[in-house]
Amino acid sequence: MTPRLARWLVNGSLLGCAAIALLPLLWMLSVSFMAPGAASSLPPPLLPAHPTLGNYRELFAHAGMGGYLLNSLLISSAIALFALVCNLMAGYAFAKLRFTGRERLFQGLIGALVIPAQVAMLPLFLLLKYVRLVNSYAGVIVPGMATIFGIYLVRQYARGVPDELLEAARIDGAGEWRIFVQIVLPLLKPIMVTLTVFTFLAAWNDFMWPLIVLTGQEHNTLPLALASLAREHSEDSELMMAGSVVTVLPVIALFLAMQRYYLEGLLLGSVKG
Repeated sequence: MTPRLARWLVNGSLLGCAAIALLPLLWMLSVSFMAPGAASSLPPPLLPAHPTLGNYRELFAHAGMGGYLLNSLLISSAIALFALVCNLMAGYAFAKLRFTGRERLFQGLIGALVIPAQVAMLPLFLLLKYVRLVNSYAGVIVPGMATIFGIYLVRQYARGVPDELLEAARIDGAGEWRIFVQIVLPLLKPIMVTLTVFTFLAAWNDFMWPLIVLTGQEHNTLPLALASLAREHSEDSELMMAGSVVTVLPVIALFLAMQRYYLEGLLLGSVKG
């Protein structure tokens, strides 16, 4: 097999896989512009015969999708911000600061990764109920303020920061907080972008925990609103597809805009130390 033929085969296979992955998303977008009932015809049309924005007007005018969109933006942004601060400080401490029990504590955190998240949901819910955070934004945000994976990711990357640089700053009289803010944080920018995007996407797409802790509709996020829409309009495929587009479009745009920094930080963090 010639190198040129092999290249064509590889590129063709990748293009075919990309088409298979994108086809459901493109059809979802197409159906969202169809008139009610058009997608139920046989054979189902690939493109709308008469494109309309009626489904999107229905979502925002009567289904309250605008409020749910703001809820998702608020919750996801807050979780991403708080998780960035907490994970950066904890990851740096595990990587560069010496304190009693550091290694054992980190090993315990890594061991906790094997515990399914669903196991901790009941005690976490009871704890939030005790402090009266159920059915509030804080009830969704607080549990996501720090994650074991985020701490591990930052630690692995921060281990690559030269110890000599930190010691020189200490000799010059800089305190630990000043070292962290002025020296360490600029070196952690790639992993900061990676962690922010990863956390935001996870919070945006989270369905289980908001379903458990949010008991009132006024605080619902987009995944919960989409599930409710599917129950109430199970026969209206076009309206549900429009809701799906509203749910996935912001995160796709965010990932495409930040993918270079996201992948760079993720790959660098995997080989540090």
